[in-house]
Amino acid sequence: MKTTRQKLTENIKKNMSKGYTSESLRWALINQRHSRVDVDKAIEQANKELAEQAPVVEKEKPKIKHELYDADNKLIKIKVHKPFFLKKFLKKFFYI
Repeated sequence: MKTTRQKLTENIKKNMSKGYTSESLRWALINQRHSRVDVDKAIEQANKELAEQAPVVEKEKPKIKHELYDADNKLIKIKVHKPFFLKKFLKKFFYI
């Protein structure tokens, strides 16, 4: 036999999957004379169960590529020189 809180949890999960917000469900259930404590605990449990079912999404960072083209749509190659290490070191410590 399911407890009231388990029934509320299932009801909340079902309605959240339909697109209702937890806040709207909370007030609807409280207005139906359910205990605030039971409703809050059921929402918390429903959120935990839904979070466990959700797939883990790995975000891939975008690669930014800069290219310059001339008027004829030809790629312009630019050589980038890295700063000399000693210059970087001096800048850090002596504010050059």
